[in-house]
Amino acid sequence: MRTITISFLATFSALALASCQQSETTPVPQTEEEVDAAQAQSDTVDGRALLFSDEFSDDSLDVTRWNVEGMDFWVNEEEQAYVNSPDTIQFVQGLEGADGGALVLRPVYRPGEDTNEERDADFLSGRVNTRGNFEFTYGRAEARIRMPDAVGVWPAFWLLADAQWPTEGEIDIMEYVGQADWTGVALHGPGYSGDAGIADRQYFPPGTDVTDWHVYAAEWTPDKIEFFVDDRLTFRVPRTNVEFFGEWVFDNPQYVVLNFAVGGIYPHKINGIEEPYLGMPQETADRIAAGELAMEVDWVRVYGPEE
Repeated sequence: MRTITISFLATFSALALASCQQSETTPVPQTEEEVDAAQAQSDTVDGRALLFSDEFSDDSLDVTRWNVEGMDFWVNEEEQAYVNSPDTIQFVQGLEGADGGALVLRPVYRPGEDTNEERDADFLSGRVNTRGNFEFTYGRAEARIRMPDAVGVWPAFWLLADAQWPTEGEIDIMEYVGQADWTGVALHGPGYSGDAGIADRQYFPPGTDVTDWHVYAAEWTPDKIEFFVDDRLTFRVPRTNVEFFGEWVFDNPQYVVLNFAVGGIYPHKINGIEEPYLGMPQETADRIAAGELAMEVDWVRVYGPEE
């Protein structure tokens, strides 16, 4: 999500999607009770190591796992500043549909509080990452997430290398820019980044959309990266296809990122809105001010490679 992705590279998509078929990966636990039991058994699940798990059952962020982004960070002409605040990073027990506790990233309307005079954002929001606390190479990363139907919001769940971007890669497991029937995935690396990133959309089956709980996942191996929604394989990116566009750089550690941006270049390129905010209409701004919008994360889990 660090830069935008809307170029779908028709030639690549035809090649990659031609090989897309149902995965035979081993099922992994979906409830907190199942994960707790798995952790009690030498941190393995069906032969896979459970490398990282946060069920968000406490009432605060686990600082041994997560960092919080601050106001100095700004990319993509987004219309928010990030802050470490209980207004923007919250924890909820008993949320409908969640397996226990949940992390809530919430944008808020706070004009005049942004300390970056160049940006001067009217909104604050939350962004957390595991950089320096947890990184991994190969395996399966997944999160159970629910999002609002609101034009111009930009929540995301993704992996990023601790290096100058995009030299060691970025894996966007889920990006959502306010059209409730689809979410996007992308890979960024040298020669295929920004608008030239390797990207695709998945459309939800009839009867569901982003406002329902879904498990978004990426299976990462030395030879390919596959993307899933609710265990449904949506996009496969073979290493050979990546090397058609540039160097494969997905052999190095990546850390986990969760964030809720609003407005910015990617939403703008989808919806064309320029006022009152780049990529975001007044209606969405009003809903943020009313406290109606949030990205809800039931859990995040990372498993080692399949044996």
